[in-house]
Amino acid sequence: MANSLHCDIVSVKESIFTGSVQMLIAHGKVGDLGILPGHAPLLTQLHPGPVRVIKENGEEELFYVSGGVLEVQPHVVTVLADTAVRAADIDEAAAIEARNAAMAALQNQKSEMDTGAALAALAEVAGQLRTLQKLKNRA
Repeated sequence: MANSLHCDIVSVKESIFTGSVQMLIAHGKVGDLGILPGHAPLLTQLHPGPVRVIKENGEEELFYVSGGVLEVQPHVVTVLADTAVRAADIDEAAAIEARNAAMAALQNQKSEMDTGAALAALAEVAGQLRTLQKLKNRA
């Protein structure tokens, strides 16, 4: 069994990471998933949150994805995300402001559509803040 697998993290706009990794950890529909070399083939939805990549040299990189799909093949793991950014590129002040706006929208809802949009925005911001917290915990 190989000690690594190829990983691609791709957003709608760009490829954000390509390389060999020892492990990938992502926030799936039913919780966090750890993908190691030799993992069984898998296709699952991702929720907004952090994606951790542990490279062959043991170095860890942290990304935020707003949702998407995780595909695992015998020697390749692919994250196809709506939005993907490096954790260090997340603007914490903007995320907190967006969380406050989403909370205000929930309190001032006028229709079910308003509620759905506010809840989606809140889930995305919560994922960004969770990613930032993981980044701070590593430092």
